[in-house]
Amino acid sequence: MTTGHASIHGIRMYYEVHGRRDGVPLLLLHGGGSTIDSTFGRVLPLLAEHRRVIAIEEQGHGRTSDRDQPVTFDASADDAAALLRHLDVVEADVFGFSNGGSVALQVAIRHLEVVRRLVFASSLTRRDGAPPQFWQFMRQATFEDMPQALKDAFLRVNPDPQQLRTMHDKDAARMRSFADVPDEAVRAVRVPTLVVMGDRDVATPEHAVSLFRLLPQARLLILPSGHGHYLGETSAGEVDGTYAELTVRLIERFLDADGDG
Repeated sequence: MTTGHASIHGIRMYYEVHGRRDGVPLLLLHGGGSTIDSTFGRVLPLLAEHRRVIAIEEQGHGRTSDRDQPVTFDASADDAAALLRHLDVVEADVFGFSNGGSVALQVAIRHLEVVRRLVFASSLTRRDGAPPQFWQFMRQATFEDMPQALKDAFLRVNPDPQQLRTMHDKDAARMRSFADVPDEAVRAVRVPTLVVMGDRDVATPEHAVSLFRLLPQARLLILPSGHGHYLGETSAGEVDGTYAELTVRLIERFLDADGDG
């Protein structure tokens, strides 16, 4: 593994590179309030067995510095694309989980030329893709509501409690102002896309099916899982390690398939 910081749009973005040196790399985009380790710690070593994996931390998250601007999906997508250019990566597969899925989708919308395949996991493109109680919770979410496992994961790599709180507040504001992605923009993502969802996820299975119908080259994977259980994500609690391995193998089948997978 190699690690580094790149100067990207006024921030120092932390990144890691794992696995092989050749082949199409896989870019990992973590969930909101998270770090590389808390979202992908269980699956990253498995993914890196067969490919080059690039993992980054978003503005204000973990080891990446903040800027005096809100955290937005658009800006984070531009940051991710700039990081790929910094690493001389012409084309990558992009795998985003939760808020990272929203960032990954914006990478494909705004920088389609750099995306070979897209994995859109446990995320949504419309407010009606999640039940009303989710948005009710987000309207009144406080720092105390943030899962302790995510707080601990952040402080392990960045012991600054003020940056942790700022990150939480900016992420919460981003979700409170979540705006629907126009269907035309989603439909324009003409790369093979795997929509991954748990059957008891934040977004509904019905929303996953609607995305499967909307995206021109989509495949659909709905797993018996809550939010992040299928990856062994930190805040998901006690998980079966073999489940994460199964998920990785299914995702690899999609990434390695000919045609649209």
